[in-house]
Order: sequence, then structure tokens, then C-alpha cells
Amino acid sequence: MSNSVFQSVILQLKDVTDRVFGVIDTEGYVISSTDTMLLGERWADCALKASAAGEGIVTYHQKAFKAILNSSNYFEYAVFCTGDDETAKSFCAMAHIALNEAKTFYEEKHDRGTFVKNIIMDNILPGDIYIRAKELHFSTDTPRAVFLVRQVGHAEVTAVDVLTGLFPDRTQDFVLSINETDIAVVKQISPGTPDGELERLAKTMEDTLKNDLYVKTVIGIGTVAEHLRELADSYKEAQTAIDVGKVFDTEKSIINYENLGIGRLIYQLPTTLCEIFLSEIFKKSAIDSLDQETLFTINKFFENNLNVSETSRKLFVHRNTLVYRLEKIKKLTGLDLRQFDHAIVFKVALMVRKYLASRENR
Repeated sequence: MSNSVFQSVILQLKDVTDRVFGVIDTEGYVISSTDTMLLGERWADCALKASAAGEGIVTYHQKAFKAILNSSNYFEYAVFCTGDDETAKSFCAMAHIALNEAKTFYEEKHDRGTFVKNIIMDNILPGDIYIRAKELHFSTDTPRAVFLVRQVGHAEVTAVDVLTGLFPDRTQDFVLSINETDIAVVKQISPGTPDGELERLAKTMEDTLKNDLYVKTVIGIGTVAEHLRELADSYKEAQTAIDVGKVFDTEKSIINYENLGIGRLIYQLPTTLCEIFLSEIFKKSAIDSLDQETLFTINKFFENNLNVSETSRKLFVHRNTLVYRLEKIKKLTGLDLRQFDHAIVFKVALMVRKYLASRENR
């Protein structure tokens, strides 16, 4: 447990009285105190006395001590107040209540974060999710969105702290460090929250990391988890969104799993099946014989919904020039892109080719 949690509470007691308050650990080291000169001192005998007193208050060396016990009722810390009179005992009892509550809140928050991380990493059995959720008073059927923030280029360890600052509700929202580059954000949301709102949140995260730490990121968004047990699936979807986006949407930095379309299907196909598909659809090496200008024309044609006039206008070429190019493509590949069915096949083939190229570069 972080000593700063105790210190923040202890410092608030300064204005209550001129008595000195503090906390010692199991070995008697002063880990927190209103008198910072005491920090680091060791009072081994005091720790033994406080431990022996159990839940009672003991006075020793003109200080009152009361043990802070863990969930198994073992001595873990002790709070102290200077003085051996009844007032010192009363102050010690009040300080104990405040510090024990702070400790409980910190540990519950930490345990909740560990619990959520274990769920998304598949480190907990489905049946145990219900039991642990009940112990932590954790709602199981509240909608939650899962974001995977991946730092690109260079990573900053403080990125977790920066993202944590964006989500003030520390009991419901969780920012979890996965590895050196990846951070998972689990955000409780209202039922019916639109995808646009999730992408807005992702954009806020992206901009904050870029402005505060000069870190470039790509963010994957999983489908909304309606139940705790669905968090692992949503996290995997966020991972898939980043991986698929790397292949098919290289210019996007925020990718929603639900918007991946056919790319999601292609990404899950065996490479051998993809190779067979290409060899059956095209003449040998036909698709590889297309130069960059032709491929650019094809992509523009798709972007403009197979509209010849609109595509020629966007390409700044005569309509007949575009028709000539399309005829050339037809001769090379056997597919007429002006026909919807042929266009679909060609579009899928280009994506499959791109997918296979990405696999070869791994």
C-alpha cells in the first residue's frame, strides 16, 4: 500500500490539535507523520506493544497506539498520537477510524482494478467473476466500454497517470497498464450510449496524450460489454480493431471494432484460403500487373460509388479516359468494375491481397 495514502490523511489532522499523529509499520518504522522529522525512525518495541494489544489502545513511551489490522485480523500498521492521557487515546481512536477507512478504500480500489484486469486478460474463471464481484460490491450488469490505447513510436510510463486524470470516478472507471506500450481503459457508460460518444472519448484520450506527452497513439474500441463476463471479449475486439486497422485503415488512429466491415472477416481467414481465392478469381499475376496509377484510379472509383462521371471529375480526367482505363482493367483481370458484382469481387480481392502482404511483412 502507498504510504502517501496515510500521509494525506495524517496531514489533515494537523489543524485539529497540536498533538503529533503518525503511522508505524510491522517493523516499527514511522512511515507517515504530522512531524516529518520522525519519518524513517524505527520504534520496534512500539510495534510489538501495538500488535499485542490487538484491537485495543495501548500507551507506551508517552504515545497512544492502536493497531490497524488486515482482513485476516493480523497486525499490519499502527496509528499513534503523542500523549498517554485519555485525550491522546480519544484522538488516537478517531485517527484510527479515518486511516482505516482510507486503507480500506485504497485496497478496495486496487483490488477492483486487479479484478478488472484479470477479467480482460482471461485470468479468472467465469464462475469466480460473480463471487469476486459480490465481495467487491461490483455491479455485474452495468454497460462498460473497453478502449485499448497503444503508444506508437516511443512510450511514456506516465501515460497511465495522464489517462487516469481524465476519468475522475476511480471506483467505476479503470485505467490499466498492460505492457510497455498498451493501456486498457474500462469506462462505465449509460445504456444506449452511441458509438459517436465512444469515439469522442477516444479522441479526447488521443489529444491529451499528444498534447501533454507528445505521444502518438492508435486506439481500438471494442463492442460495449453489457456484463462483466463480456469485458474479455470486448478487450480482444479492441485488439483486433487495432490489428485490422493497421492493415486496411492505415490512416486512422481510432478504430471501432463495429466499423471494421469485411476487413474483420478477411483478417480471420487462413492465408492458404486467401491465396486460393486470388488464384481462382484472377488470371496468373493479373492483379500484380496493375501499376500504382491504375490502383489509384480503382480506389477513387470505389470511393465515388462506381460513378464514372463523378470519378473522372475527382481525377481531373475526361470521362472517356476513365472508361478507357476501366476497359484496360477488364482486359487484364476479366472483371468489369462498372458491374456491381464484379466490383465487389475486385474490392475484396484488393483487401485480401493487402492482408497477405501484411502477413508476409511480419
